[in-house]
Amino acid sequence: MAKFKHHVFICINERDESASRPSCSGDGSGRLKSAFKDAVKEAGLKGQVRANELGCLDQCEHGPVVVVYPDAVWYGAVSAKDVEEIVNEHLLHGRPVERLRLADTCLNTESCPHKPMLKRM
Repeated sequence: MAKFKHHVFICINERDESASRPSCSGDGSGRLKSAFKDAVKEAGLKGQVRANELGCLDQCEHGPVVVVYPDAVWYGAVSAKDVEEIVNEHLLHGRPVERLRLADTCLNTESCPHKPMLKRM
């Protein structure tokens, strides 16, 4: 079998409601994997694109979060209605969906406009 052209990783991490950070699965990320698999198949990309669910991607305030590799494009606040656009624009035509794309300044940083201020000890 040939290598996949793209891997789509979907955060389905679930936290207790009392947790200090939100949970991607609380916003419907569980349905995203099925939606991606269906859209990939419909687009004729089965065998070229692999959609996987995984635990925390540490971008909780942006959830549900999806990342596409090898492009390293991170998407935030993704819903099932966005999946077809991501597949058609990004995976088929190589054009990331800018309206969903997370800013590089919000990735792997202690602060961004979406994260609550962390208390310094």
